[in-house]
Parts: sequence; C-alpha cells; structure tokens
Amino acid sequence: MAKKEQVVDLSPKADKITEEQLTGLQSLLNEINKNQLSVGQIETQKSRLIEGINQLQKKLMEMQTSLEEEYGKVSVNISDGSISELPQNEADKKD
Repeated sequence: MAKKEQVVDLSPKADKITEEQLTGLQSLLNEINKNQLSVGQIETQKSRLIEGINQLQKKLMEMQTSLEEEYGKVSVNISDGSISELPQNEADKKD
C-alpha cells in the first residue's frame, strides 16, 4: 500500500491583525460609540421636550378653565382674541 503524503504547513501563524485592519476596526467602533452617544443625547432631549409639552398642555387646560369661568363656554379666535358663542350642540358636547 502506498503511503499518503502528509502536508505540513510551515508558514508562521499570525498573532495580530495588521495595523491597517486595527485602525479600520477602531475607527468603526469609535463611530458606532459616537452614534450611540448621540442617540442617547437625542432621546434625553426628546424626553425633556415631551415633558415640556405635557406641562404646556396642562397650563393650556388651566387657562381654558379660567376663561370658561369668566366668559362661559365660548369659542376664542386665537388670532385676534375675539370670542363668539358656541352653537348649542357644541356647547353641550363640552359638558
């Protein structure tokens, strides 16, 4: 029987990636980290804006209640401040 030839790889194994590969890898990871940080900052800003909107809506409701106590159930033109009586069916809906 013929013996099989055994091939031995004598080339040295790399123990590090190349500097170019390392630089590319570091660059990509830095970009990901910067983008994740930006997303976090934007989410924080978004949360603050939403809370601000909620506070403004609460103040608007308080003002509407105050105006209703003073003027009754009326429609206010926010361009010029004029008020007009609501049609009866709309006034009933607000009860």
